[in-house]
Amino acid sequence: MLYTLYQAQSDLLAPLRAWADLTNAALNGICGGNVMFRSAAAAAELVSRAGLIHERPEFNIASVKVAGEDVPVTEEAALATPFGTLLHFKKAGGDAGPRVLLVAPMAGHFATLLRHTVTTLLPDHDVYVTDWANARDVPRSAGRFGLDEYIDHTIAFLEHLGPGAHVIGVCQPCAALLAAVSVMAEHENRAQPASMTLMAGPIDTRVNPTAVNDLATGHSLEWFERTLITTVPLRYPGANRRVYPGFMQLSAFMSMNISRHMRAHRELFHHIVQGDEAKAEATRAFYNEYFAVLDLPAEFYLETVERVFQQHHLPRGLFKYRGAAIDPRAIKKTALLTVEGEKDDICSVGQTVAAHDLCTSLKPFRRRHHMQPGVGHYGVFSGSRWSREIYPVVRSVIAANS
Repeated sequence: MLYTLYQAQSDLLAPLRAWADLTNAALNGICGGNVMFRSAAAAAELVSRAGLIHERPEFNIASVKVAGEDVPVTEEAALATPFGTLLHFKKAGGDAGPRVLLVAPMAGHFATLLRHTVTTLLPDHDVYVTDWANARDVPRSAGRFGLDEYIDHTIAFLEHLGPGAHVIGVCQPCAALLAAVSVMAEHENRAQPASMTLMAGPIDTRVNPTAVNDLATGHSLEWFERTLITTVPLRYPGANRRVYPGFMQLSAFMSMNISRHMRAHRELFHHIVQGDEAKAEATRAFYNEYFAVLDLPAEFYLETVERVFQQHHLPRGLFKYRGAAIDPRAIKKTALLTVEGEKDDICSVGQTVAAHDLCTSLKPFRRRHHMQPGVGHYGVFSGSRWSREIYPVVRSVIAANS
C-alpha cells in the first residue's frame, strides 16, 4: 500500500513537473538579462526537479588521463546476475594496473554515487564495480537476496578477478565485505584479495553512535518490517517483491540534514537568477545523483538492520554465513586499510577502525588506518580531499601489496 500511494502521488505530480520543465525552457529562451524572467525560470526549474529518478544514471566515463594522455574507457559487464553486475571499466592500451574491485553500497543509491571514486582510481588501476540492481526490477522468480546472497556475490566477483586483486568497500558493505574475505581466508580461497580497504563502514556501530545508529536501536525489528517494508506495484518487473523503497531511505537521509538541503536549493535558485552557471550546474549534478534511488530487497535490509546495527554480530563474534560462524582472525594474507572521516555523521570515528580489533592475525606491516581531518561521510570517497589526501594512501597500500 505504501509504495502504491507513493506511485500515485508521483503520477499525479508528473504533469506539473512536465509543465514546469517546458516553462523553464521557454523562459530561458526569452529572459536574457531580465531578472523577473530569470526568477520565474529558476522557480520553474526547481518545481521540475522536485521528483525522484528510479533508473540508474550513466557513469559517463569515456576516458581518463594516464601519464598526461587521454585513454579511452569502455564499460563491460564482466559477470551478471539478476541482482547485480560486475562492471568493468576497461582502459584501452597496455598494462591497466592492479585489479581493484570497488564494492558499492546497497543503501538506496546506485553505484554511480561512486563516480568520482572510480575516476580517481582509474588512471592507476584496472577498476571493477559492483553495480547493484534496483530490487523493483528483479522478478520474484529470481529468489531472495539477503546478507548471505550479498556475500555470495562479493566472493564470486573476487573469484572472477582472480588471485592478486584488491578490494575496496565504501560505507554500508564494509561489514559484509569483511565477512566475505574472512570466509575466503578460512577456505584458503586462491582469490582472497591482496588488500582490503574499508572506507567509512559500520564494523562496530556500538562506538560513538550516530543518529542512524540510534534509529536502528530505538525500534524493534518488527517495527522496521511493519513500518518500512512494502511491496513493489504491479507495473514493475519485480511486482509483489517485498522491498525497502529507495524513496524511504532518501527521506531518512534528508531529514538528518534538512536545513542543508533547503539551503542548497535556495542557493541553486540564486545561482540561476544571477547567471552563475558553473555553481548551478555543480548543485544540479549532485542532486541528479542524490535523487536517483533504488529499492533494497526486504530480507537484505532487515538482516542488515538486525545483524549489523542492532545485535552487532561481527564485533561480538556472532556473525554467520550460510549457518556457519565466520572468524576474521582467519585473515592472514590480506592487508587491511581502514579510512574514516573526522566529521562523518553517518558512520562516526571509531566504527570502521574497529576492524583491526577483529583481524588479529594480521602482522603490523599489513595494517594501516587513516583518519581524514575535516571531511564528512561523502568526503571520504568523493571530492577534492578524497582525491588529494585519501586516495594517495589507498594507492600506496595497493601498490605495496601488489
